[in-house]
Amino acid sequence: MTLLDLTPEQLLTTTRGVRKRLDLDRPVEPELVEECLRVALQAPSGSNRQGWHWLVVTDPDLRAGVADYYRKGAAAYFEAGGASTEGYSAERAATQARVTASARYLTENLHRVPVLVIPCLEGDVEQISARYQASFWASLFPAVWNFMLAARLRGLGTVWTSLHLRYAAEVAELLGIPPGFSQGALVPVAYTVGTDFRPAPREPLETVLHRDRW
Repeated sequence: MTLLDLTPEQLLTTTRGVRKRLDLDRPVEPELVEECLRVALQAPSGSNRQGWHWLVVTDPDLRAGVADYYRKGAAAYFEAGGASTEGYSAERAATQARVTASARYLTENLHRVPVLVIPCLEGDVEQISARYQASFWASLFPAVWNFMLAARLRGLGTVWTSLHLRYAAEVAELLGIPPGFSQGALVPVAYTVGTDFRPAPREPLETVLHRDRW
């Protein structure tokens, strides 16, 4: 597989959350997803436990089932305002409105995305106290980001989603995820329509940087 000609900094700054530009009609080769997962496995893991597991869902009926639960979770998100525009400048409000529209598009079309990846971590998150939540997920989330970077380099688009987690138990039953494993995200994967992604507008560093003290 030919990799995109990106510098490390270009890769890091142009790996976007892709929704509307996912190619819903082009199949994704299983070996390509496995290449990305091998990169994911190089991420750091607390105490080197490597307790991650990766569920790659391509069966149309199972994708549709997952998408149904995702839509139920999304309904609550949109009812609460989605990516709210309240309190933002006109420019930022316009961006937030586009994010909500993009999220709605994905919600309506998730069942059509050719690959859904659900990263899981050994351990029941419901039994982890609040003070250790960050430590728990730190053994999974860097690996998911590795996966997304590897996908971008191969012309694939991804987006980190979590709206299905409201129905994590139902999704676990649907997909046969055993007790004692926690789902961390749901990552749709597809080829992108074009590969010309740019850095996103962000608030200036000065507005979020604190030196020594807040």
